[in-house]
Amino acid sequence: MTTARSQLICPEMTPYYHCVSRCVRRSFLCGNDTFTGQSYEHRREWVEQRMLFLASIYCIRICSYAIMSNHYHLVAFVDREAALALSDLEVVERWCSEHQTPAIIHRWLTSQIKSKAESHTCDQLIETWRHRLYSLSWFMKELNYDIAVQANKEDQCTGRFWEGRFKSQALLDEKALLSAMAYVDLNPIRAKMADSPEQSDHTSIKARLTSLKQNETNTPSLANFMGHEHQDKHQGIPFRLMDYIELVDWVGRQMREDKRGHIDNRMPAILERLSLPQQECLTLCTELEKKPRAWIGSTKELNNAKTKLGKKRMVGLLIS
Repeated sequence: MTTARSQLICPEMTPYYHCVSRCVRRSFLCGNDTFTGQSYEHRREWVEQRMLFLASIYCIRICSYAIMSNHYHLVAFVDREAALALSDLEVVERWCSEHQTPAIIHRWLTSQIKSKAESHTCDQLIETWRHRLYSLSWFMKELNYDIAVQANKEDQCTGRFWEGRFKSQALLDEKALLSAMAYVDLNPIRAKMADSPEQSDHTSIKARLTSLKQNETNTPSLANFMGHEHQDKHQGIPFRLMDYIELVDWVGRQMREDKRGHIDNRMPAILERLSLPQQECLTLCTELEKKPRAWIGSTKELNNAKTKLGKKRMVGLLIS
């Protein structure tokens, strides 16, 4: 039985989620179709640009992403507090920049509302839009719809382009978040599409490395690294950027064929801080999707989630 999305995404419990959408047709989302000889590489740009553009409108921050041949990954940070802090005018400006503006909102913007009933209707609309601005389901829906329309038009066909629903995994603690981000950024290396993070096109790790080369510590449209001393989960990614880059580089080296089974003695310091064993880290960063797990975290966090959701059991991945 399909689980309701409200039972899988709960910003009050954790703001971090790993999401995956896969193509349903044999024709590619991106990449090269060896059967027809046609290249769909340009579609990677479609997905990447649309994802980052929507992130500038929604209160959904992108922690990491990777655009693959027939699917894409992203780790999202649902910034509920930012959405609730928006003024009514900011909500309207954000929502109506991508959607048709109702006539009554046009009147609201020009101070032409003349009755309490109309004012109440406007208030309800604005609150609905506010909640949508931090809805991961709405974000993914709009991202996938736009790409499907473009792909169907290019393929001169109709019908479903994506599998039914996007897959989501709730990341309940820092270890889960770190593992999921590295798992996503290392997808091209694992699929032998790239030899190193800096060669991994259409990934967040390459975007961040490019920004660093330009002496920019923050990358536009991506969630910021706040440093491990920052304990407020609702401000961004609770790691230092350089620690994360070091971890991705270290895990990537273990995935090389000439390094099979070898653990480099120069273990990244972030693993010590999070008490995350080397082998467990490698397993999580390379095999996160091997078994269907909707919730990822420690025993304590999984039990907390089970209690809050009123569940007797949960399909979770335990991190020690």
